[in-house]
Amino acid sequence: QVQLVESGGGLVQPGGSLRLSCAASGSIFSFDVMAWYRQAPGKQRDFVAYITSGGTRNYADSVKGRFSISRDIAKNMVYLQMNSLKPEDTAVYYCNAASNNNYWGQGTQVTVSS
Repeated sequence: QVQLVESGGGLVQPGGSLRLSCAASGSIFSFDVMAWYRQAPGKQRDFVAYITSGGTRNYADSVKGRFSISRDIAKNMVYLQMNSLKPEDTAVYYCNAASNNNYWGQGTQVTVSS
């Protein structure tokens, strides 16, 4: 059973930055895709960014140019660098690992507010 543990969330002012981390219990290279999703209160869970095993990255239009996904294969870590944060980025952020199965972390809260 794969376990994903997110960290790095918190309260930040608009325009600020945060870096989220996702620690995987197994090799992230074994997954086809590692991704970040987010869910705001009362809304569905939405895609934010992904990175494939081959290193291809993709982002939701709402975060392009502001967020960056990266990974450290040796450490089994995936990161989400979030810059120029906006109040509408407030959500619980979830790490996802996908191959034949789909795995989720417990989420980390990000609140952007002055």
